[in-house]
Amino acid sequence: MKTTSRLIVAVMIAGSLAMTGCAYNSSSADVYTASQAQREATVRMATVENVRAVKISSNNGQPSGIGAVGGGALGAVAGSQIGGGTGSIITGIIGGIAGAVAGNAVENGVAMHNGLEITVRLDNGDYRAITQAATGEVFQAGERVRLVSSGGVTRVTH
Repeated sequence: MKTTSRLIVAVMIAGSLAMTGCAYNSSSADVYTASQAQREATVRMATVENVRAVKISSNNGQPSGIGAVGGGALGAVAGSQIGGGTGSIITGIIGGIAGAVAGNAVENGVAMHNGLEITVRLDNGDYRAITQAATGEVFQAGERVRLVSSGGVTRVTH
């Protein structure tokens, strides 16, 4: 029964970690939230000056802790299966620590997405830099683009 309980806990933690990876707030120019849809937006024309690849952290650089907790629990369960008696306790602790470190790294890795920093020159001569998720849409220096702004969010599109 003890092994079955550990297996159930491990499966539950793994499932919650998998679901956490799906919770992704997109900064793509192609994704609108329900509250952004059907709202009027301001459109300005601009010329692309520079495009730079960047990384966007969907967790704002602050892991939720779910990766560390889940990894620690899985590591402790796996580690405690090695050895017997005191050895089992020690390997469980070591497995828990290693799992927490690995889980935190996985959570941070899942939170990183490719993005673009697009610097544009507006028709009035002002410069703006907009960062958004990379969607495969290619922007090149010298081309005309639209800046679509609404509610403090600006997107660059063709």
